[in-house]
Amino acid sequence: MNNLKQFDTIIFDLGGVLIDIDYQATTNSFRKLGVMDFELHYNQLQQESLFDSFEKGEISGQHFINKLMNIVPKGITPNQIVTAWNAMLGSFPLKKIELLERVSETHKTFLLSNTNEIHMPIVQRNWNNVSNLTFSELFEKVYLSFEIGKRKPDVETFQWVIEENNLNPEKTIFIDDSPQHIIGAEKAGLKTHFYQSEEEFYVLFS
Repeated sequence: MNNLKQFDTIIFDLGGVLIDIDYQATTNSFRKLGVMDFELHYNQLQQESLFDSFEKGEISGQHFINKLMNIVPKGITPNQIVTAWNAMLGSFPLKKIELLERVSETHKTFLLSNTNEIHMPIVQRNWNNVSNLTFSELFEKVYLSFEIGKRKPDVETFQWVIEENNLNPEKTIFIDDSPQHIIGAEKAGLKTHFYQSEEEFYVLFS
C-alpha cells in the first residue's frame, strides 16, 4: 500500500474510481435489445476500434450510434441504443466527493478519463446531484479522452500529461481500476495504485 505522503500529485481515473460503473449493465441492456454478444465488442479490458475512435473524439456521437445500429436487430431506435450505452453509469458516492475536496487542499489533483460525448452529460448530471463544486474547482486540469484526442493505456498519453504539467513521475501517483491502464502508466514512469474496492481506496487516503 502506497503512502500518499510521499506524493505531491494524484491523477485520478473517473469511471470505476470516482463514479460507479457497471459494464455488465450495458451488456445486459444490449442483450435485451437482441445483441447477445455485446461484451465481445466492448468490455472493461478490451474493445473494438469503433469504441477507441469514439473515445478519442475521432467520430461523432451520431456516427457512433449509426455504427451500433448495424449490430442491433431492425426496429431498435437510436434512443434505445443511447439508453443501453449509458446504462453502465452509476452515481458518485458522497464520501468520495468529500475525500476529493480534502485531498485537493494538500495535493495537486488531475482527472484523466477515457470517456465520450454521450456519457459525459450523464456523468455531469450525476456529479451535480451530489456536489455544488465544478470539476475545475477540484482538479488542476481535467483530461477527457474525446476532448484531447488521446486515451489510456497509451504510454504517450501519460507522458503528455506529465510533460504538459511538468510533473515529477516519482512524486505522482495514478489511480485506476483497469489493469491495462496501470501498466501504461507504469511504463511512463508513474507510481500507481490499482483500485479494487471502495474500502481499500479509503484506506489509501486515511
